[in-house]
Amino acid sequence: MNTQQLIDNVRSWGEDKGITGTRGKATVVSQLLKLLEEVEEIQQAIETNDIEELADGIGDSTVVLILLAERAGLKYEDCLQGAYDIISKRTGKMVDGTFVKDK
Repeated sequence: MNTQQLIDNVRSWGEDKGITGTRGKATVVSQLLKLLEEVEEIQQAIETNDIEELADGIGDSTVVLILLAERAGLKYEDCLQGAYDIISKRTGKMVDGTFVKDK
């Protein structure tokens, strides 16, 4: 399955579960809170060096981001493309393990 099919499947799942779509009950705020919960799981997985939980947290976070975009009337792909269009032109350097962009 390619990435676009996965994104489309997540959208369908979100509609089926009543998260998004015309009968969707989720809000952008509730999706943001869910995302923060998933990010905490990522942090815990990193702290405990649990690669399986890290993969799960990254995947779950991506699902939430796709559905958050939907609730906000955006397309995840457009958000990702917009971010890439900016970072692809960005210059900077690594400092203590973090990329610091030039001003």
